[in-house]
Amino acid sequence: MSQTPIELKGSSFTLSVVHLHHADPGVVRQAIQDKVNQAPAFLKNAPVVLNVASLTRDVNWRQMQEAITSAGLHIVGVSGCKDESLKRVISRADLPLLSEGKEQQRSTEVIEPPAPQSAAEPAVVKTRLINTPVRSGQQIYAKNSDLIVTSSVSAGAELIADGNIHIYGMMRGRALAGASGDRDCQIFCTSLSAELVSIAGEYWIMDQIPAEFFAKASRLCLKDGELTIQTLN
Repeated sequence: MSQTPIELKGSSFTLSVVHLHHADPGVVRQAIQDKVNQAPAFLKNAPVVLNVASLTRDVNWRQMQEAITSAGLHIVGVSGCKDESLKRVISRADLPLLSEGKEQQRSTEVIEPPAPQSAAEPAVVKTRLINTPVRSGQQIYAKNSDLIVTSSVSAGAELIADGNIHIYGMMRGRALAGASGDRDCQIFCTSLSAELVSIAGEYWIMDQIPAEFFAKASRLCLKDGELTIQTLN
């Protein structure tokens, strides 16, 4: 009896969602490019879902799609589309229309990094400290520095740092250390239940984190180019 050539299995993947709030493709492209420049090791060539709930039929979808892909992102689907005309345009572009569960249907609050220093000012590398809980939908970026969070990080929240990341509460969101490409960075966590962990672009989603480290104090680093994990003593 011959073996079937394919096998279908259910699985889940963690994807970034880009919420579009502007109909001008040029403005959107520049905003995405700025984000990619902040964390190139993670965002460059990243697969993303576009949330278009704020857009109307007046948007030039062909130009918008070209602007996003030219900034270095790969669109794998579109969510939040309520306008029937826009739905048809998106479908003709061969992009799947995705529906979101209640847990995913939330506005995204972004905590912006500090304003860049002028060329005349010397660069100061220091640690960014967050003493409050990081809520679902928030993003914190520590540019050219380590990031320390002394409280909990909810599912759907995202921590990005060019340096190391330390979390001293329950970690349920995403942690991206070495975002600018530094492969010597590490992630330290007192209770690891993350949706995703990444160092310099090498990442694990929740299902790839060894079960024996779930909700345990853990330390992640790169060894021979691959993510490794050990107990944090």
